[in-house]
Amino acid sequence: MTEDNKRQLDPEISVPKHIAIIMDGNGRWAKEKGQPRIAGHKEGMNNVKTIATAASHLGVKVLSLYAFSTENWSRPSKEVNFLMRLPVDFFGTFMPDLIKENIQVMVTGFTDHLPDRTRKVVLKAVEDTKDNTGMILNFAFNYGGRAEIVHAAKSLAIDAVNGSIDPDKIDDAMFANHLLTNQLGDLADPDLLIRTSGEERISNFMLWQLAYSEMVFDKAYWPNYTVDNLVEDIKEFDRRDRRFGSV
Repeated sequence: MTEDNKRQLDPEISVPKHIAIIMDGNGRWAKEKGQPRIAGHKEGMNNVKTIATAASHLGVKVLSLYAFSTENWSRPSKEVNFLMRLPVDFFGTFMPDLIKENIQVMVTGFTDHLPDRTRKVVLKAVEDTKDNTGMILNFAFNYGGRAEIVHAAKSLAIDAVNGSIDPDKIDDAMFANHLLTNQLGDLADPDLLIRTSGEERISNFMLWQLAYSEMVFDKAYWPNYTVDNLVEDIKEFDRRDRRFGSV
């Protein structure tokens, strides 16, 4: 991040501890340039390093990126196969930078359903960075909010049938502990959700966790989303009055 970017963010501005981003617009970015959709995904992958590094420098504790949803399997097989190769290329290219930046990689999603090579590369990235103490770069990969909630409900039901929990004792905290984001602890719920491309919906992303998140819908396609966009979106977050249902 440049000195200019640092100056844009006043020290008194409240930086979200957890930012979640729906990285939308890769396909439209490519279409406008007369290129195939996969070109947009590749350019979007390259932008992850830029934005993740900037977020780390700005003091963000967790950056969650919606990389592949449980619904994305319905896309054309050529595109899905390319998306499954992206983690291999990303970690193969940027792992030294992630280590240098002291960034810890986590993955939230149903990794057991990923192709073997993709799963192994993703889990190796998690293992190789587990001792890093800086920002957590959390990839939501093969993730869906509804599937996550159903998974948690099934897990709680099994525990109840086995007698390991009392159904009457189930509360928000216990339920959240059975969600895929439980590994993030107290930082599981995003303070700020950003969706790029101008679309204004959450697309089955972190349905439970976004209950009180502030949301910013940025018009930039993800490949065009810059550090300046991130800074402006954080400034917008700082202007919000978060009441969490109170007055």
